[in-house]
Amino acid sequence: MAPHVHHDHAAHDAHAHRHAHAHKAVGAQRALAIALVLTGAFALVEAAGAWWAGSLALLSDAGHMVTDAASLGLALFAQHVAARPPSHRASYGYARAEVIAAFVNALALLALVVFIAVEAVRRLLEPAPVSGGWVLGIALAGLIVNVAAVWVLSQASGSLNARGALLHVLSDLLGSMAAIIAGAVILATGWMPIDPILSIVVGALIVRSTWRLFRDSLGVLMEGVPSHLDYAAIGRSLSELAGVTSVHDLHVWHMSADTVALSAHLALVDGARWLEVLASAQKVLAERYDIHHVTLQPSWPTPTSYGDRRVIPIAPRGEGERA
Repeated sequence: MAPHVHHDHAAHDAHAHRHAHAHKAVGAQRALAIALVLTGAFALVEAAGAWWAGSLALLSDAGHMVTDAASLGLALFAQHVAARPPSHRASYGYARAEVIAAFVNALALLALVVFIAVEAVRRLLEPAPVSGGWVLGIALAGLIVNVAAVWVLSQASGSLNARGALLHVLSDLLGSMAAIIAGAVILATGWMPIDPILSIVVGALIVRSTWRLFRDSLGVLMEGVPSHLDYAAIGRSLSELAGVTSVHDLHVWHMSADTVALSAHLALVDGARWLEVLASAQKVLAERYDIHHVTLQPSWPTPTSYGDRRVIPIAPRGEGERA
């Protein structure tokens, strides 16, 4: 058995990869900070206006804004923690902090949808008066704020954390549009049920956009195979390398939202070819699957004595041996 060999990012692009990641992190932090100021300032205004107008659509939008302010603060803190370098206590670093924040944001959005749905049903059963003029005016101002926040966050959407915050603000944008429609309908016709009905529609749209964020962030936390990669295809690519007889203990997972890691054991025909096989494996994983953080463990046949005979067992190259 050969010693454990660890290759941490291909040498030819390691510096560029780290530089791009650092630049993306700084951009995400700036975008989150600007969005936090915009949403936090308007959340108080809209919450007061929702109470004054008695509008559930406006109240749900104000609730989005308050939740957004909290989630953006959490995301900004997580982005700061994620930028910290590896330490003796966290050898992989703290990049998963942003994934945790995205997961918490998804849960908060789902909880908010439940609240809106319950309140909307109550309003349908017991209609309440709504001031259409106030709803329309405040919702228009909220729409402008949300459009600005969406534009800022879209510049850093490559970050899973920023993506979670962007979904929050997009749901706010939908809420503002629903409140505008509700205010206009109430002013024109006086039909109050439009307010809770549009709140339910917005809630359904939020669930649809949030579910993917919830699934992706949970997948990273559970160290599942990234959804854009084919586990079986990766195993076949490694097992088909010249000099490899089989692949086992293959693991592919997200180290962070945008960094994939791989580890595997490769059984070789001849240990003398290990460096050649290692270089080929690194090239295939980088070029075909964009995987650069690779840990490979080689093994090869060694002479085994059976009485006076010396036999060298060779691992079969059957399909059952492949990952």
